[in-house]
Amino acid sequence: MSPVSVCTLIRSSVLVVLLWSTCSYCAVPTSEEKYAHLESKIAQLEARLDHFENVIKVKDHQHDILAENVSQLQLALQHERQTTSKLVTSINVNDRSNQLAVERTVARTCQEAILADSSLNSGMYWIDPDGQGYGDAPIYVYCDMSKGTTSISHDTESAMDVGNCAAEGCYSRAVNYNATSRQMSALADLSVECHQSIKYECSQAPFELNGITYSWWNDKNGNEKYFWAGMNTDGHTCQCGIDVNCVEASTKCNCDSAAAALQVDDGVVSDKFVLPVTRLNFGGTQNAAAVHTLGRFECSGKETVSGMPRSCLDLWRIGHILSGLHSVMGTNMVESVYCDFTKIPSDAGFQEWIGYVDVKSSPTYFYVQKTSNFDATNTPIPFEISKLNVGNAMNLASGKFTAPRAGTYYFSFSGLVSFPVTGSSEVYLGVELLLNGAAVGLGTTDEANTINSQLTPISLHSTLRLNSGDQIWLQINEISPQAYLYDKANWQSTHFTGWILEEELVN
Repeated sequence: MSPVSVCTLIRSSVLVVLLWSTCSYCAVPTSEEKYAHLESKIAQLEARLDHFENVIKVKDHQHDILAENVSQLQLALQHERQTTSKLVTSINVNDRSNQLAVERTVARTCQEAILADSSLNSGMYWIDPDGQGYGDAPIYVYCDMSKGTTSISHDTESAMDVGNCAAEGCYSRAVNYNATSRQMSALADLSVECHQSIKYECSQAPFELNGITYSWWNDKNGNEKYFWAGMNTDGHTCQCGIDVNCVEASTKCNCDSAAAALQVDDGVVSDKFVLPVTRLNFGGTQNAAAVHTLGRFECSGKETVSGMPRSCLDLWRIGHILSGLHSVMGTNMVESVYCDFTKIPSDAGFQEWIGYVDVKSSPTYFYVQKTSNFDATNTPIPFEISKLNVGNAMNLASGKFTAPRAGTYYFSFSGLVSFPVTGSSEVYLGVELLLNGAAVGLGTTDEANTINSQLTPISLHSTLRLNSGDQIWLQINEISPQAYLYDKANWQSTHFTGWILEEELVN
């Protein structure tokens, strides 16, 4: 039963009681005081009924508020469920772009993304060419996963009317991309190729005419460029000039003919080192028709590093992100460089050369001696004692050293020459150093008025660049009668030593 029904029932009961009381009073007459008392009681009851009725109204209002609150909570709960459902959908495995963001791993290019997950579909993705956590914020690009291309859009993609103006470059429009110049430069450094199409529809609106240049575009550094296709960064040309099929053989662009009929120059600029186009400039269009269309900046492929990294750029392309000292392969030797990976390769200070690193694939050095006299000419000097022969490049019996690898080597020879008694006559002995049979060094000594068995020192030093397999040896090339290299078992006088100073690691 509702509160209103209860109130009505109570009011009816009170009236019945009052009527009964009135009738009883008529049957048994009372004094006026009793009548007044009865009226007071009735008034009190009516006041209590009014109060009760007000309380019921308040309760009804509170009930309505509670019902409204419940309804609002139900709506809020339904909204939260819908929001949660959308969030779950947004990080579904089919939406790899948002999933990568959730996992805090963002690919640097679309090519890297497809290499990491071959199931990705073409569409819009977040990438971060200059490195996640460094430099500029990630950029939103279109990825063609079937081609592995990354496309950056801009505000000049639709066909745009140049209008009528006579002066050179009187129409000038800046191109605003959905990416920073830093991110686009990083994308180009990571990609094998980048390109951008430029289409110009013209009627009596030449790029160049009578030696006057009316139109050009600006590259990523703001430099003026006059080629509209290919990679010819120095001259003025269009695709028909490259293909040698322009409407007029004497021109390099169809529009340069200044013909009244509609002409089109449609080409693709493919020099990634000057792209993207940052501004388009056209002129000479008075009483003419001219419309330009600029394609997106698009890159594809992935620059690969084969063999040992040769620079900070190679390390950056591989994926290194920690700045500091790194060893890279120089022209012939390992070099130490400082790489600042908070920058991109085109930034000043990205790589600082420190010096060379003394790296040898294996140690090579020897020290040998003789124990007996020797006087044979034009014959490799053999040795009997090996103090050191690390790498086994020195053959004592043949007296020949064979270079195990290309590099710079140092050699030193010293000995004692025994001369006979000569009086006033001169005696001599010469030892030469040979490389593959050709003399490359010579040490000599000579004396006069010698005494019997006079000992005279002789020495020879040389630093040579050798290829792998080159041979070095010593031999006596000239000698006086009865002279010889002096040695005996307990007193070694002839010494030959050598080692590799710097190894060439190009191979």
